[in-house]
Amino acid sequence: MARKPQPLELDSHQRQALNRIVRATTSPQRSVVRAKLILDCADGFSQKEAAQRAGVRRTVANKWSRRFREKGIAGLADAKGRGRKSSIDEQTKARVITEATRPPKNRTRWSVRTMARHVGISTSTVHALWQANDIKPHQSRTFKLSSDPHFEPKFWDVIGLYLEPPQKALVLCCDEKSQCQALERTQPGLPLGVGHIKTRTHDYIRHGTLTLFAALNYLDGKIISRTDERHTHREWLLFLKELHKKTPKELDLHLIIDNYATHKHPEVKKWLAAHPRFHLHFTPTGSSWLNLVERFFRDLTEDVVREGSFTGIRQLESAIEGYLIERNMAPTRYVWKAKGAEILAKIQRARQKLNAEVAII
Repeated sequence: MARKPQPLELDSHQRQALNRIVRATTSPQRSVVRAKLILDCADGFSQKEAAQRAGVRRTVANKWSRRFREKGIAGLADAKGRGRKSSIDEQTKARVITEATRPPKNRTRWSVRTMARHVGISTSTVHALWQANDIKPHQSRTFKLSSDPHFEPKFWDVIGLYLEPPQKALVLCCDEKSQCQALERTQPGLPLGVGHIKTRTHDYIRHGTLTLFAALNYLDGKIISRTDERHTHREWLLFLKELHKKTPKELDLHLIIDNYATHKHPEVKKWLAAHPRFHLHFTPTGSSWLNLVERFFRDLTEDVVREGSFTGIRQLESAIEGYLIERNMAPTRYVWKAKGAEILAKIQRARQKLNAEVAII
C-alpha cells in the first residue's frame, strides 16, 4: 500500500506570497505553476491530483513539494547554475564592454549592430551585455564648466539671495529670451488622437523673431515681461524702467542677471546710478543654470513656442502674452533647494575628471 504523503501546511504570509505570484501578470509561467502546485497540495489535493490540475508530471509536483518543505518560498526559485550555459567566451564579453567606450574609425559611437558585426555575435547579446553593465553609447549629456576666475564669490552671492532673501526687497531673476522664432508650418498637421500621435511638417516659413525680456519674482513666481524685436542696451534699459514702474517704490530690487554686454552698457550704468534701489548680481560666466528664469524659459519654449505654428510676429507675441497672463493668475514658484557646498564639490570633481581626460589626450 502506497504511503500517504504528508499534507503541506501554509501560514498566512506564505499563502499571500503564493497568491501574489499566481495573480501577478509579470510572473514567469514556471513560477505560477509551482505556486499553484503548492497551493493545491495545501488545500488537500494529492500530489497526483495537483499535478493533473497544473498539467505536469507527478514527479514535478513531488520535487517542488519537497523543495517547499525544505526551504519555504525560497525553495521554489531555480537553483544557481541551472539553465543554458553562455556560448560567449569571456574575452568576447570583455571586448564588447571595453571597446564600447572607444568609437570606431570615422564614427562617433558604436551601435549594437556595428558592435555585433565587429565582434561576431548577435545584436541581442550586445544589447544584453551593455544593459547589464549600464553602458549607453546612444545617450549623451551636455555640460559647461565655468572659466570665471571669480566663480565662487559670484556663486555664493546668487545662492545667498535664494537661501536667505533680503528683507524689504524683491529678488528678480532677469534675462532676455532672444530669437523667439515665428515659424509657420507649411501644412496643417493632424491633432493628437486615440491610437496616433500628433504630426507637423518638418519644413516651415520664417516670419521673423522677437525678444522676450522677463523678470521672475523669486518670492511669488510671478513674471514681469516685455517683448521687443531687438535686444540692445536700449531695450534692456526700457525693461529696467518698466521694473521700476511696476514694483513698489519702497522695496529694493536685487536683479540676478548674466554677463551679457547690454547689461553693462555705460548708459545702463548711468541710469542705475541714478536709481540706487537696483542692485545687480551677476552669475558667473557660463553658469546660466544659476538663474531660475531659465527654468521658466524652458517651460515657455515647450508649452508655446516649439510646437506652435505662427503666421507672424504679432501672433507669436499674442500667444506668449496669453501664456504669461494665465501663468500669473496661478504662478509657479521655483524654489532653490540644492546645497551650495554639495554643488561646489560636484563641480570640483568634474574639473578633476576633465583635467585628467585632457592630460590623457
